[in-house]
Amino acid sequence: MKSVLIASYDMEIGGVERSLASMLNNFDYKKHDVDLLLYNHTGPFLQYIPAGVNLLPQNKSYSTIRKGIGTIARSGMPHLAFERVRAKFVGKSGIKKGFDDTYQMQLMWRYCKKYFRKVDKKYDVAISYLWPHDFVLDKVNAKVKIAWIHTDYSKINPDRELDLKTWERYDYIIAVSEDCLDSFLKIYPTLASKCRVIENITSPKFIKEMSDKVSERIPFDSENFNLLSVARFSYAKGIDIAVEALRILKKRGYQDIKWYVVGYGGDEDEIKRLIEAYSLRNNFILLGKRENPYPFMKRCDLYVQPSRYEGKAVTVSEAQILGKPVLITNYPTASSQVKDGVDGIITDLSPEGLADKIETLYKDRDILKRLENHCSKTDFSNEKELERLYELF
Repeated sequence: MKSVLIASYDMEIGGVERSLASMLNNFDYKKHDVDLLLYNHTGPFLQYIPAGVNLLPQNKSYSTIRKGIGTIARSGMPHLAFERVRAKFVGKSGIKKGFDDTYQMQLMWRYCKKYFRKVDKKYDVAISYLWPHDFVLDKVNAKVKIAWIHTDYSKINPDRELDLKTWERYDYIIAVSEDCLDSFLKIYPTLASKCRVIENITSPKFIKEMSDKVSERIPFDSENFNLLSVARFSYAKGIDIAVEALRILKKRGYQDIKWYVVGYGGDEDEIKRLIEAYSLRNNFILLGKRENPYPFMKRCDLYVQPSRYEGKAVTVSEAQILGKPVLITNYPTASSQVKDGVDGIITDLSPEGLADKIETLYKDRDILKRLENHCSKTDFSNEKELERLYELF
């Protein structure tokens, strides 16, 4: 038996968390003894952690990583609250150097980790599933250490020098798609020998079963053309682009196009402001946080991913598994996700590009039917991807 530790933040609703749950549900527990270390024991996806996994007890200091500074101070850890304030202050100064808010995350880990105790157990393999990857590097004793890339690395701007020093100390680096890896290696070409591609594990059986578990009324009207997106409200996911696209379509006279979004996040207030400003309250409809988005996916007419950048969007693969036509923007890694015109459509990354392609699909339902037929006949299961991971062990 190989002893394996997998570390991540929490099990909130998101693509990374769904991919982690899916990977755990397909792991070979006859050959691997798996401990899961979550910094926070929060999120509805906790229920999808399989019985074969040993969920380690939550550590009070680790759990501060996603808590507010005031909450940390009130919980009797002023030293960690101070370090968070320090990271926030120094992080803002990084803007002058061209860094983005990922720099603050780097500093947060760098300043706080000295107060985090090491994990007692020794492992054969330790996996850091979500960036930044400081914890597993410095607080876990393992023969082999592996770190994951889930995003298009060209779209974030941390302190590259600090970042490279962290990546260099890992034995292997896993990217979720070829394009995701390419963008990473353009920045860190010296790491090529450590890198591998292992796609997010998808479980068609689980997704199809969940799509039939309808616990509420699905608001789609058969007389409308119902679009769906499932995403966090953030710059990367481009929900603001979707609002702009629907505004264009409404101006063109398409009153029966309804765009529904399952999700939540920091940009939600801005999205609501745009919806009100463009008088789209009855056409662009926010459904809020849902732990099971699959009944909505199964019943929409078109699944749309309006992202600015992605590593590989889990939700797109899930929609394809459910036999849905998908439309995605031409973000840099889009071609690794969809074969344009075969199992989905790729359109220009702009409100106009989205609007034009939605209009085309609205008018020509034969295209939708062709995409549906292809997806329905395709086997999207990829559990064998895990064999590539086991080889690294």
